[in-house]
Amino acid sequence: MGNALRYLYSHCCKPTVSGDSETLGPHGVSSATVGLSALAHDLLHFEITSQVPEGLNKHVVSSKKAQANWYRKLLNAWQQAKPPPKTPEEAARLVIQTLKRHQKADVEGLLTFYGLPLPHTLVEVTAQAPSGLPDGVLYEFHTLPVDAKAVADGDTITVYVSTEDARESAYVPGNVHAASVRRSEARARRNFTEADAFHKQIIDSGYRVIPIQNEEVLAKKYRIRLRGIDAPESAMPYGKEAKMELTKIVQGKSLRVLVYGEDRYGRYVGDIYCNGIFVQEMMLKKGLAWHYAAYDKRQELEIWEKQARAKRVGLWVSKNPEEPWEWRKKNRREAT
Repeated sequence: MGNALRYLYSHCCKPTVSGDSETLGPHGVSSATVGLSALAHDLLHFEITSQVPEGLNKHVVSSKKAQANWYRKLLNAWQQAKPPPKTPEEAARLVIQTLKRHQKADVEGLLTFYGLPLPHTLVEVTAQAPSGLPDGVLYEFHTLPVDAKAVADGDTITVYVSTEDARESAYVPGNVHAASVRRSEARARRNFTEADAFHKQIIDSGYRVIPIQNEEVLAKKYRIRLRGIDAPESAMPYGKEAKMELTKIVQGKSLRVLVYGEDRYGRYVGDIYCNGIFVQEMMLKKGLAWHYAAYDKRQELEIWEKQARAKRVGLWVSKNPEEPWEWRKKNRREAT
């Protein structure tokens, strides 16, 4: 048990104990991922000392004796979990399930203490990744792992697809292939200025050489617009939260993208699946996007938005949030 906790603690960001206090949670953590590490640390500490963390009293109503009972139960639950929690959502579900007979205020206080998702914000995904290509899909591709900087907002991301992919290999322009070879030759001669010049030619053509582990991969760039949803713009309420949530879902992961077409901005409109999870479903159920009914009539998207509205999560905390398409229309008028 201790080894599993030590592994998690050492492979996550450790709790922050200094810095800008306004950005930190009550346990000195700045994100749910770090909160997961903090929980693992405190469980390990409890296993050794039988002591609950300082400061927990400010967030729960039960006694220290009761708190020790929680940590004893959580230790046992963590030991029984196979595999043990690896994400903030999994850790939150373990806490909620293990302490389901305890006071709601205590459970939510404990989750808040670690910056973990509260019960009403957790969502169950229901959509299954299709085994084939649904009607209307032009083609699909699988991306290289997504960089956090590639997420523009809550409904647009930039992805790269290896040119070794069977479909992509047939479409690589001759000048891109030649520039890639010459860049490699220049780097072998340690002429990095010349290599950078060739890489600029590659980038200008819509490609990029991306380091993956110990290799470099020539990849095609795609800007993806998530089909059927419209997230708040960055300057709107919950715009930053929508971008952060999409980043959390896709960062470091390879995606399956089903392409239905292109929009007027040259973006590829598609459904995105991440580890089998339908990304649009997550964004709607988290209350961080609208169903874009003007362009997509799928009933399930409408249902997922209504579920988020009913739970008053995300942007639906407000009774009448401004739609992003109306916000864009208003700002275009003001700009003219």
